[in-house]
Amino acid sequence: MGRPISVNGTRAAASVEPEPHGERRPDRPTRRRGAALEQALLEAAWDELAASGYSNLSMEAVAERAGTSKPVLYRRWPSRAELIIAAVAYKTPPLAPEGVVDTGSLRGDMLALLRTASRHYSGLFREALQGVISDCYRDPQLSAHLRADIFGNAAKVMPVILARAAGRGEVDITTVPPRVARSALDLFRHELLTSSGPIARTTLVEIVDEVFLPLVLKTS
Repeated sequence: MGRPISVNGTRAAASVEPEPHGERRPDRPTRRRGAALEQALLEAAWDELAASGYSNLSMEAVAERAGTSKPVLYRRWPSRAELIIAAVAYKTPPLAPEGVVDTGSLRGDMLALLRTASRHYSGLFREALQGVISDCYRDPQLSAHLRADIFGNAAKVMPVILARAAGRGEVDITTVPPRVARSALDLFRHELLTSSGPIARTTLVEIVDEVFLPLVLKTS
């Protein structure tokens, strides 16, 4: 019998509707932990970035979107920038060395790489990086995270491309300094983070023809 309630000053029994046989009340949402929780947080961060933009994004809004609390976010990512760097790395598959196109020439390989990177690092990804970079100026550790988590894998493609070029007799990779080897990708990253629109194809050609190839061939 239900708990007595007062109706017009009179104590009465409150009837309780029994649950139909075989039906259950909805279960509470399963508590997320570990990888499932982290995935939900990164998805929420990406969705909030798309909805609000980097400058208006807050940890509170991300936590609300993910159905959790701010301390849960801060235990994993101490700042908004680190959260977005993690979300970008999660949502954008890295450029893999095994995916580098073999065009038959060093010039062709480099142009193919930069064009692929230009498509790869575009849209919301590019907007996120341009927002994060302002915070990187105030925190050198963020710059290290950005290079390692976002651009670190892209740098691994250069040994593959240069090894192919060496096999064709185009370069002597033993004489190419590391900074020269990564010069094209460094310039590409600069364009990506500072330009106001998509990187023009002519700019990619200039990076290869006017900077990278002269430097590599000069040292070989």
